[in-house]
Amino acid sequence: EVQLVESGGGLVQAGGSLRLSCTASGFTSNRFAMGWFRQAPGKEREGVSCISFIEGSTYYSDSAKGRFTISRDNAKNTVYLQMDSLKPEDTAVYYCAAASDYMGLVISTMGMGGHGGVDYWGEGIQVTVSS
Repeated sequence: EVQLVESGGGLVQAGGSLRLSCTASGFTSNRFAMGWFRQAPGKEREGVSCISFIEGSTYYSDSAKGRFTISRDNAKNTVYLQMDSLKPEDTAVYYCAAASDYMGLVISTMGMGGHGGVDYWGEGIQVTVSS
């Protein structure tokens, strides 16, 4: 059974940092593209960032560019999202995602074609940024 387990969320003041982690089990995650989505109350789930299984390729949403950094450690089956300069509007439940096709995941992260590019989801973790 494939499982994606997120950790590292919590409450932080505006301007602060958090690092989210997502550990995969049940498949060899280094063969999967991985990514992060988020959903704020009353809003649709949106893509934040994704990374190919060959770490040279990454994609960031406009809201994440320059503030968030995605990385992965295939030996640990883990993907990370370093979030700096956090803003209250970053408050959301953050979901880890995995996909067998990187470009499909990029398209989903861009908000196109729904979330059909995602094969697996984590349960989500709360990130709250206070002003």
